[in-house]
Amino acid sequence: MGGRGTAVQGPRRLRRQAAAALVLCGALTLTACNGDGNGGDTGAAGTSPGASPASPSATASSSAAPGGAAPSASAASSKKPAPTTTPPAKPKPPAPGPACASKDAVSPDEIAVYRYTPEGGQYSLIVKHGHWGCPVAGGATPFVTVGEETYIPIAEDAKIGAHAPILSGSANKPITTHELTSWLETHPNKGLVFHYNVNKAGVIDTLGQEEYTS
Repeated sequence: MGGRGTAVQGPRRLRRQAAAALVLCGALTLTACNGDGNGGDTGAAGTSPGASPASPSATASSSAAPGGAAPSASAASSKKPAPTTTPPAKPKPPAPGPACASKDAVSPDEIAVYRYTPEGGQYSLIVKHGHWGCPVAGGATPFVTVGEETYIPIAEDAKIGAHAPILSGSANKPITTHELTSWLETHPNKGLVFHYNVNKAGVIDTLGQEEYTS
């Protein structure tokens, strides 16, 4: 009996020791695993030891790039583009012309004679009133007419003086009313300028051709 008991207790003790060893080993293994897990958690929460932080030079260059580019862009925008073409020069004001009569001015005793009419049993000259215009270089001074044609009766015995082109020569010579109307009939609308005078009835009694005509 005693021999069997000893033989049986030996293997049990060995199994207990083996189990204790396994338990110890398992505890050590768990301890080691927990240690690795804590270390990994620490690396995820903070900066990973293996990861290299951004270099100061890269950070400085990246932060300085926008600030450095802004002055150049603003400077470029502040520069005004140079004009491509020269603006045309303003025209000079025209030189003042000679003193002339106003366009509305009318000579009180001068008319331009164009035609005549015998209507109403009396000769009437078809005329326009006007004034002398500005002198023309190298030409005759024009008589500028104003308004529309009008009729002025002329006496049959009016004193009339005429020269070229009605008569030959540049000095006035006396002609009759009939001679004047005959010339106007064959040479209408010439606009020869005459100075005139009317009587109380408003009829021309004196008519003289001007020496300077248009």
